[in-house]
Amino acid sequence: MKALVIATLALLGCGSINAAEIDQNLIKQGEYLARAGDCVACHTAKDGKPFAGGLPMETPIGTIYSTNITPDKTGLGDYNFEDFDKAVRHGVAKNGSTLYPAMPYPSYASVNETDMKALYAYFMHGVASVTQENKPSDIPWPLSMRWPLAGWRWMFAPAVADYKAAPGEDAVVSRGAYLVEGLGHCGACHTPRALTMQEKALNAGEGSAFLSGSAPLEGWIAKSLRGDHKDGLGSWSEEQLVQFLKTGRSDRSAVFGGMSDVVTHSMQYMTDNDLTAIARYLKSLPANDPDDQPHQYDKQVAQALWNGDDSKPGASVYIDNCAACHRTDGHGYTKVFPALAGNPVLQSEDPTSLIHFVLKGGTLPATHTAPSTFTMPGFAWRLSDQEVADVVSFIRSSWGNGGSSVKASDVANLRTDDMKTTSGDDLGQVTQKN
Repeated sequence: MKALVIATLALLGCGSINAAEIDQNLIKQGEYLARAGDCVACHTAKDGKPFAGGLPMETPIGTIYSTNITPDKTGLGDYNFEDFDKAVRHGVAKNGSTLYPAMPYPSYASVNETDMKALYAYFMHGVASVTQENKPSDIPWPLSMRWPLAGWRWMFAPAVADYKAAPGEDAVVSRGAYLVEGLGHCGACHTPRALTMQEKALNAGEGSAFLSGSAPLEGWIAKSLRGDHKDGLGSWSEEQLVQFLKTGRSDRSAVFGGMSDVVTHSMQYMTDNDLTAIARYLKSLPANDPDDQPHQYDKQVAQALWNGDDSKPGASVYIDNCAACHRTDGHGYTKVFPALAGNPVLQSEDPTSLIHFVLKGGTLPATHTAPSTFTMPGFAWRLSDQEVADVVSFIRSSWGNGGSSVKASDVANLRTDDMKTTSGDDLGQVTQKN
C-alpha cells in the first residue's frame, strides 16, 4: 500500500520522491512506451546526450529545435503530471503557450492516461538529468509569434480522449491501431499535409489520405503504408513487415532515411506481439487505387542485359554502377541488397527518395537481431545530372516497374554542394548513449 501511495504522489508531482521509491515496473513500462514513441530520435541532437534536446528541425518558416525532456530544471524538472500531460496530449507548454506541431500532439491525443503516467514516471525517474537550456527557434518575427499556434491547435488538434477500439474489432488490429495512430505517430511522416500543415487524416476512420505517403522531407519520401501493390504495402506479407520493423530489412527491402532512426531506436526494442499488431493493422488498410494489381515481373530487360544489350537509356550506367549488387534481373540479394523489381519505393509518383539515394548513398543500420551493416556509396561525384536521371528512369521502368521517367532538372534540384563529394552518409542517425 505504501509503495502505491508513493508512486501515486510522484505521478501527481507531489513531494520529492527519488527513483528508488518509485514503482520500477511503472518506470520500465514507461521506458518501453518511450521506445515505442521513438522519443529519443527527436529529442537528442547528433552526438548529444539522450533526451537533452537541441535537434534542428526544418520547417517551411524556419528551423526549430527539440526541447530538453530530461528531469533537470532546464527540462521537465518543474513539470508535475498535469503539466506533462498538457504538453504531450494537448500541445500546451507549462507556460501556457502552444507547442509547434512538430511535436505530434495531435497523434498523442489518443494515448491512454495510464500510459501517460508510465511515461511521466520514466522521464522523471528513469532518464539521466542533463542541464541544457532549450535553444530558441530561428523563425523570424512576426512568424515566430506563438499566439497563432493556439488557433491552429483549436482548428486542427482533436479532443484528448483515451483510445477506444471499435465495437467487434479484432484485439490485435486494435492494439496495432493504438500504436500506429497514437504513440507511434506514424501519420506525422506518412500522411500528406494540407497547406495549413495539418495532417489530412489522423486515423483510418478519417479517410484514405491516412498513411498514403508524404511530400519530400529532408530529401526523402515517407512512402504509402496502404494496401496498394505499386507504391504501398500490398506486396508485403504480415511476416515480412514484422521482420522489416524488427531488423530493418526483409527478404526484398531495406530501411533507409528517417525510418532508419525508427528501427534503430524504437522498433527493434518492441515485442513481437506489438510488431505483429502493427503489421496486421497496416495490412488491414485498403488500397487507394481501385485498379490496383500485383506486380507482374517482366524479364525482357533482364534478358537484354544478360545478352549484353545496354542500348536502353540508363542501362549502361546501371551495368557499370548498380548491377553487381542489385543484379541484372533486379532481384538483388536477400536481406543484403534490396530487390529493385517490384519495389514500391521505386514506383511512387515522386522519385525524390531514389534520386537522393543515388546521389548520396546510405547505410543499412545494424540492429540487435541483424548486426551486419551494408553501405551503398553515393554517386554524386561521378555521375552527371543526366546520367542519374537516365539510371533512375531505367530502374523505375524495368522488370515490370511502373514508375515515370525522371528529368535531369529533377536531379539538379536535389544536388547540393555537400552532396558532390559524399559517398554514403549516416542518414542523420542520432547516437544513443543510454
